[in-house]
Amino acid sequence: MEQNQQLRLKELTNELRRYNELARQQFVEDTCKTDYQVNFYERVKPFADAVLALADEWRPLAMQWVIEMKPTYVYGIQIKDTYENITISSVQAFQTDTKKKRFLEMIKSIDYVLATIEQQLPK
Repeated sequence: MEQNQQLRLKELTNELRRYNELARQQFVEDTCKTDYQVNFYERVKPFADAVLALADEWRPLAMQWVIEMKPTYVYGIQIKDTYENITISSVQAFQTDTKKKRFLEMIKSIDYVLATIEQQLPK
């Protein structure tokens, strides 16, 4: 894997961690309120589309990195699961019927994988 690809993977991973935290904040600070209402086309769709665009670029780079660099504690199945989880959580963060414990555990799982990748990429 080339240096510029690793740098791009690090940037994407960092951005996905930021969006993951924004999803957590959205859920905890706004969605859990009893009178919460959201405009799908103004808030949910742009957020989910931005996450999907980043995740779509991140996934192949992350898979290539796992195959070629064989990092410690990161496997292909985790890349696949993290991709699926972050795209799901980007929408669930706005849904009032989302189970709080399950959602927050998913956020932690996503962050763990992204942080582990970020730590093992060159500075």
